[in-house]
Amino acid sequence: MTRAIAYRLRRAWRDETGAAAFEFAIVASLMLFLFFVLLDFGRMAYSQVMAEQAAHLAARTAVVRPAACAGVPEFHARGGISPAPRFGTACSAAAGTCANVGTISCAGSAGNATASEIWTAVQPWLPPGTQISDINFTYAFDQNLGFLGGPYTPMVTVDFDLPDFQFISPIGALALAAGASVAPVGTSKTWADFSVSLPAEDLAQGEDG
Repeated sequence: MTRAIAYRLRRAWRDETGAAAFEFAIVASLMLFLFFVLLDFGRMAYSQVMAEQAAHLAARTAVVRPAACAGVPEFHARGGISPAPRFGTACSAAAGTCANVGTISCAGSAGNATASEIWTAVQPWLPPGTQISDINFTYAFDQNLGFLGGPYTPMVTVDFDLPDFQFISPIGALALAAGASVAPVGTSKTWADFSVSLPAEDLAQGEDG
């Protein structure tokens, strides 16, 4: 009886039936995990490149179009310097040559022609769920730009508040199933800041952009 039991134990120990299926399951799981990782991170990289290009296009258009925000002047008015310099004097000649109107910011609105034009151009490049109000415009006075009486030429910044990137595959759950102690990513990822700043040309209906 003892010999029979020992014989069966030896046979069970040496039996490799099902080993190939077990090994295939491990390899297939790893390959699927890598495939999903490459797929999602490829999508994320593509979306990031498109958003960066959209930000550059938006800024190049904004610097040659009427301001997207209310309250941005059309011309450089006189500052508080005395005696008052003549028109045509560079704003950088002395502090107070041109009036410092500070920084004016706003979100994009469909009621503004410039914001609407930019939105039409960049919308196909941005992630689903992005709205025109996710485009932010900033017009900041810069003493080194423009001249007294000339077109107002602030530093123009355009940036996007994009919705979080959504992973389509459960990468975190797959990593935990593969033995990771902490999930490397969640179900979504917040984008970095997409902003581009350029000096305005004339904030008029220019031909560039």
